Amino acid sequence: MSSRPPSPTSPLSPIAPFPPPSSSESPASPPRTRAREVYGFVAYCGTLLLFVLYVAWAVTPDEWLERAGIDWYPNREWAILLPAWSMVIVLLTYLTYFGLALSATPSFTDLTTITDTRAHILKMQGDYNPLLAYAKPDAVPHEFDIPLGTVNRVLYGKRPRPTASQPSQSAT
Repeated sequence: MSSRPPSPTSPLSPIAPFPPPSSSESPASPPRTRAREVYGFVAYCGTLLLFVLYVAWAVTPDEWLERAGIDWYPNREWAILLPAWSMVIVLLTYLTYFGLALSATPSFTDLTTITDTRAHILKMQGDYNPLLAYAKPDAVPHEFDIPLGTVNRVLYGKRPRPTASQPSQSAT
């Protein structure tokens, strides 16, 4: 008996592609695995069961629970304390995240608010400005960072620098 090697699409084949190719060529076809659906369904059912037990414990009178044979359960004040503390933890998480983001933000006088080590700025070649090549309507520009001075000139135009003889506007 001769054993045939497994086909290349068999999971037993050493050259089997992973993940297996889908039967349809459409990129919108759903994946073959249903693990996400199963995990989602189990999480939904578990959460629903825990919520029903929580509400039943919170609103059922003590006599009914004792008649059902449940003689130990947490104090009813935890029915209010758990959601309240949960909301406090959520709010503190947001405030902590906001505070960490503010503390990591450089001050306005720091140079890192203008540029950083990963900036890709075009180099000037003498009097020629390489940005002019992208002014043509059919030109597709490369990705690069625009210098802050260029952005300010485009947005606000050229303004004359105040000289010592001109009074500044802030003094008026």
